[in-house]
Amino acid sequence: MQPKLVHIELPAKDTERARAFWGRLAGWEFQGFEGGPEYWMFQGEPGGAIYPTEHDVNGPLVYFGSEDIDADIAAVRQLGGEAEDKQPIPGVGWFARCEDTEGNHFSIFQSDESVPH
Repeated sequence: MQPKLVHIELPAKDTERARAFWGRLAGWEFQGFEGGPEYWMFQGEPGGAIYPTEHDVNGPLVYFGSEDIDADIAAVRQLGGEAEDKQPIPGVGWFARCEDTEGNHFSIFQSDESVPH
């Protein structure tokens, strides 16, 4: 796994309020992700998004880069963590939600524009 942070997600109970806050604080401009649920992306290093949450989820979810997501999923599991199977993001790549041995959530992302729509 690449230890580089490539994407962050910020859950929000009120996405309009969250976009106003982060837009003014960080200078981010948001664009809705087409073809799916409400997901407001911003550009930067790393890029990321704000999305609505119906649960008591708070705090950012970080995505680490991967060049071989299957091998990284296997490594998480071998080291005692938990990893879901990879899921497609059509035209963008693959991701897998994971949890370390201490209960911290993170995700792994592999870019792959050939993922079918």
